[in-house]
Amino acid sequence: MNTKQQTIQKAVSVSGVGLHTGVQATMTFLPAPPNHGYKFQRVDLPGQPIIDADVDNVVDLSRGTTIEQSGARVHTVEHTLAALVGLQLDNILIQLDGPEPPIMDGSSIKFIEALEDAGVEEQNATRNYFEINEYVHYKNPDKDIEIAALPLNDYRLTVMVDYNSRVITSQHASLNDITQFSSDIAMCRTFVFLHELEMLYKQNLIKGGDLTNAIVIVDRDVEEGELDYLAGLLNKSKVGVNRQEGILNNLKLHYPNEMARHKLLDLVGDLALVGRPIKAQILAARPGHAANVAFAKKIKKLMQKTAANTVPTYDPKQPPVFDIQQIADLLAHRYPFQMIDKIIALDKSSVVGIKNVTINEQFFMGHFPGNPVMPGVLQLEAMAQTGGILVLTSVPDPENYWPYLIGIENCRFRRNVLPGDTVIFRCEFISPMKRGIVKMQGRGYVAGQLVCEAEMIASLVKKK
Repeated sequence: MNTKQQTIQKAVSVSGVGLHTGVQATMTFLPAPPNHGYKFQRVDLPGQPIIDADVDNVVDLSRGTTIEQSGARVHTVEHTLAALVGLQLDNILIQLDGPEPPIMDGSSIKFIEALEDAGVEEQNATRNYFEINEYVHYKNPDKDIEIAALPLNDYRLTVMVDYNSRVITSQHASLNDITQFSSDIAMCRTFVFLHELEMLYKQNLIKGGDLTNAIVIVDRDVEEGELDYLAGLLNKSKVGVNRQEGILNNLKLHYPNEMARHKLLDLVGDLALVGRPIKAQILAARPGHAANVAFAKKIKKLMQKTAANTVPTYDPKQPPVFDIQQIADLLAHRYPFQMIDKIIALDKSSVVGIKNVTINEQFFMGHFPGNPVMPGVLQLEAMAQTGGILVLTSVPDPENYWPYLIGIENCRFRRNVLPGDTVIFRCEFISPMKRGIVKMQGRGYVAGQLVCEAEMIASLVKKK
């Protein structure tokens, strides 16, 4: 699995009809900066609103996953998101001039091909994995659905489906390496049972459904007259049945277990809504969009709980997000007030910075000679500079702003910081930015022990 974040090198578009809305639309994938994540943008609506691909924005699960934010809605996002996860892309803006991504052939392969044509670009930011460190379980006994996540330093998925059908017996599909998604999973198409087809049409769904973008499974005997009726329903002059495989219109399956593989594809796309790449073993029995989203919400809740209680760790072998020169490019501080040596983690709401304390620090000459202790105010300054990186990277043009510390609350110094210590500072937003002002919680740790903490208020001021 990649250690660095990735985007694409250039914009690329696909066009087609939406599966459920039946609306023709063009979808354009655009490069995005580090820590941007996945966002949809409805360019056909006033103000071109943006919808974050976030599980908290899910509003409908009628045969697909629909998200909405600020009154703007995007239907059936799972196949698009699965392609992004499968290529280990982290930062993409997805512009749509309609309400739903094109269904294409009912799989993710056309999106994969377009994104590969755009080219992958590595970014100078580490991937912010969420490594599931405890058993997470979801169960719906009424539908006999179970999904579980087990700790694993990788991302693997196994799916089992069983529809009690004479056509589809119990099927399993596994993905043991995310790099195999494109070759083993992406081309597997969505499917529907014949007995569901007319019901879905009556529910005003699958308006864009066609025998070219979905597998229709014939799970009962069909008379010639009913085939004529189905032909009219599907806008076809004639339809037939592949009696051997039980598939409408003689469609050939890519794999004997294509249905299970497509359910795995859906699961990958729905779990993308947790907002971070996952490390875990995922096991799913008879999953569907409602169960996938409920499970994703459990993972996100654990993610938030873990973030609140996690003491950051530092592996000096890993490349930093920002080295000392890149920090100097963002912050105006210079010797003797350039306090942070590395930024090792950064996302939309938090940052982790490193301060290596040495006896050569200029303040040790006069601050308790013979008993050198790092001054608390300079610990606070280093914490504030770490937070300044977070504040500056939250705007698209950080070079045009000064970050000022304008308030300190609930500041505590828990233990002395001495020469030879490595202080790990973690700062996170505790309120959204309004008019350039934001509040952060900052903490400093040495060897896993809290040494200092404070709530800080920062202001971004435009350079003149």
